[in-house]
Amino acid sequence: MTAPPDKRPPDVGVGPWAGEWPTDDRLDPELLREGDRRNVVDGYRYWLHDAIVADLDARRHEFHVAVENWGHDFNIGSVIRTANAFNAAAFHIVGKRRWNRRGAMVTDRYQHEHHHADAAALATWAHAEGLAVFGVDNLPGSVALETFDLPRACVLVFGQEGPGLSEPMRAHCEAVLHIEQFGSTRSINAGAAAAIAMHAWVRRHVFDQRP
Repeated sequence: MTAPPDKRPPDVGVGPWAGEWPTDDRLDPELLREGDRRNVVDGYRYWLHDAIVADLDARRHEFHVAVENWGHDFNIGSVIRTANAFNAAAFHIVGKRRWNRRGAMVTDRYQHEHHHADAAALATWAHAEGLAVFGVDNLPGSVALETFDLPRACVLVFGQEGPGLSEPMRAHCEAVLHIEQFGSTRSINAGAAAAIAMHAWVRRHVFDQRP
C-alpha cells in the first residue's frame, strides 16, 4: 500500500540541475543531469567522487582509526562511517581483509583504507609513521579517556563487539583508554565508543586552543 504524499519520507539530496549549466570542473555531468542522491553533505552535491576525496585530503585530521576484524562484525561499518564524519587521516583493518561494509553506508569510498595482517603489523607501520597507538576498551588497568591528553598524531584502535581488543593488540598499545560509564551495563556498543573517542580527539585538537 502506497503511503499518502504527506507521509512519504523526503527525498535525500537534490534533483537534476536547474538553470544555466555550471562550468565548475569539480562537478559531475551525469549527476547534474540525473540528480545527486548520495550520502554526502550539501556542499558536495553534484561533485565528482575524486574531487570530494581531494578536498577532504586537503584538510584531513592527524588521527587514524584501526579496527580488529576477526569475525566480520557489523559494527566495523559504523566505526568507519564515523571516521568519515570526523575526517580521520585513514582507517585500518587489522586481521581479515574482507570486512562488513554494510554499516559504512558507502562512506569508505571517500577515505583511505589500509590493511594489516595482525597487531604487530599495525604497530610496525604506526611506529614508522611516528604515530602513537592507543586502544579503546574498558579493561582493568585502562586509563579514563576523559582525563587523558591524546596526542595529535595517533592511531585509535577498537576491538570487536563482545571480545574487545585482542591480547596481542593490547600488548602493542602505549595505553588502553576507557570511557567512564555510570549505569549497569558492562560496556557500550563498539560503534558508539569509537564515536566518543574520535570526538574526544576533535575536542582536544580542533576546538581546544592549548599548545
